[in-house]
Amino acid sequence: MSRQRECLPIVIVGHVDHGKSTLVGRLFHDTGSLPEGRYEAIRKMCARRGMPFEWAFLTDALQGERDQAVTIDTAHIWFKTEKCDYVLIDAPGHKEFLRNMVTGAAQADAALLLVDAEEGVREQSRRHGYLLHLLGIAQVMVLVNKIDRIDYDRERIRAVEAEMLAYLNELGVVPRFVIPVSARGGDNVAEHSHATAWYDGPTVLEALDHFEPAPQTTDLPLRLPIQDVYKFDDRRILAGRIETGVLCKGDRVIFSPSNKTAHVASIEVWAAQPPLESRAGDSVGFTLDEPLFVERGEILSHLDVPPLESDVFRGRVFWLDAKPLAVGSHYTMKLNTSEVDVAVQSVERVVDSSDLSATASDAVPENAVAEVVLRADRLLALDPHAQCRPTGRFVLVDDYRIVGGGIISMEGYPDQRALVSVKSTNITEVGHAVAADERTEQNRHRGGVIWLTGLSGSGKSTLAQACERELFRRGYQVYVLDGDNVRAGLNANLGFSPEDRAENIRRVGESAALFADAGMLVITAFISPYVADRVRARAATERLAGAGAFHEVFVNADLETCEGRDPKGLYARARAGQITEFTGVSAPYETPEAPDLVIDTAEGDITACVAALLDHVERTFARRD
Repeated sequence: MSRQRECLPIVIVGHVDHGKSTLVGRLFHDTGSLPEGRYEAIRKMCARRGMPFEWAFLTDALQGERDQAVTIDTAHIWFKTEKCDYVLIDAPGHKEFLRNMVTGAAQADAALLLVDAEEGVREQSRRHGYLLHLLGIAQVMVLVNKIDRIDYDRERIRAVEAEMLAYLNELGVVPRFVIPVSARGGDNVAEHSHATAWYDGPTVLEALDHFEPAPQTTDLPLRLPIQDVYKFDDRRILAGRIETGVLCKGDRVIFSPSNKTAHVASIEVWAAQPPLESRAGDSVGFTLDEPLFVERGEILSHLDVPPLESDVFRGRVFWLDAKPLAVGSHYTMKLNTSEVDVAVQSVERVVDSSDLSATASDAVPENAVAEVVLRADRLLALDPHAQCRPTGRFVLVDDYRIVGGGIISMEGYPDQRALVSVKSTNITEVGHAVAADERTEQNRHRGGVIWLTGLSGSGKSTLAQACERELFRRGYQVYVLDGDNVRAGLNANLGFSPEDRAENIRRVGESAALFADAGMLVITAFISPYVADRVRARAATERLAGAGAFHEVFVNADLETCEGRDPKGLYARARAGQITEFTGVSAPYETPEAPDLVIDTAEGDITACVAALLDHVERTFARRD
């Protein structure tokens, strides 16, 4: 099969001393890719030191590596076969240099995972396998190395293969090839070995030519992180590197997260005719058809395929610092060209990469992998790593040190772009003939919103209806907005995706704010799982009805209690897989950090809970003569 010659980056990983650098040196030599005289120079150096020839010295660039016999940094080695060009990334195996290993693997489209036939699968072997999975590298080749050390024992080789494959299969990683090799002796590297006549698969070089380069990033949606803005003559030139896609003169583009739009007026190059288009990998400058204020860190995209926008997301993080990552800690996140403060909202689970067991914890120790929820102090432009690898990665920095790296997932969280976009134009605010204090005088209470939030089955609706009945008896103008009732009419066109849930709450929040502005007291009973949605609901109410008109009430009942009640049978259906994206089971619930009132329905009876809410309302909203 013929294909264009492309450069395929491949990372070589594995436990320390399992032969990575030796294999690289052997591949370098066997493909005729060595610089002239390099092999002879290393041979003489080894002789001068009174040691056997070491293939790894062909690639180890630092003197410290030769002295300590470890790979400290990642080495990049270019070579080619008849079918393809390659860059091999030799990543360090030592636990202390995992930063460098992650950096190297993040640049790769495929991987060679080495396991020593004598030592077998080690902790670092599993950890590196997990990191390949974490980074989304699907093309993997397992090499059982140093088979000469065990006299080419077929049973031992098969046992090591089986152990490594069992671990990778649990991750969902299916290696393309598993090859027994001796990097030092050259067995099955460039040529088949007579010592393994029972092996009828390809050599390493033959197998490499079956790997496919990653899809061209020009086929992905346009992503151009803005690096800087320059004033040149009378032009404002925006500059950055195109990570994916194609940028053309005349394109209608949008900047995220500011949501400003314009047309590309020109693509600028130095001392040359301006091109009509630039492609992924190009560093470019460009001008717009109108003078927008755009800052470093914004992401340029085409209007029809922008990134997501959110201030919260899931991160699969590999933690590198001796000080554990902890819930509530703040870090600087570097994402493309932006830097933003993020807080660790929760640690979903910590994964032991040696046996894939997961534990619940509020902290992540050094060299551990965890799934966490991070919250930024502003909206971010985000691409899930599974959809766009170049822009779906981030690093965490603490005191100018890189302490962790990860990939972005938006599983369970909505794209907030539509929730903050304003499409209406030519709008003029209309006043009212009745003032707010007149409504308070007549109703004998202020208008406001009592926002009940909590898991399904926590008792929100029961509590809301009981309070509505009693408040009405006491003379309040009061009304309940409940989830199912609202979805039967106002929000009948919405489903239960994260985006639809967020839009559901946005509409409820705006409706409740109108009730409050009309002088009524409205009680809402909605799960409203996302912090950002509740913040927007508060802002809507306080915009119309004034500060203090919105009160968030956390109806606190743990998942076990709610699932035990299950009044509508929803938890049972969710556990059976009949309901997807169900809050508390397969979708997140973000607990209020500072609610105005907490009512514990797991411990208190309904009478006491209603009394607590009524007391809060009377103290907060009743008119004081």
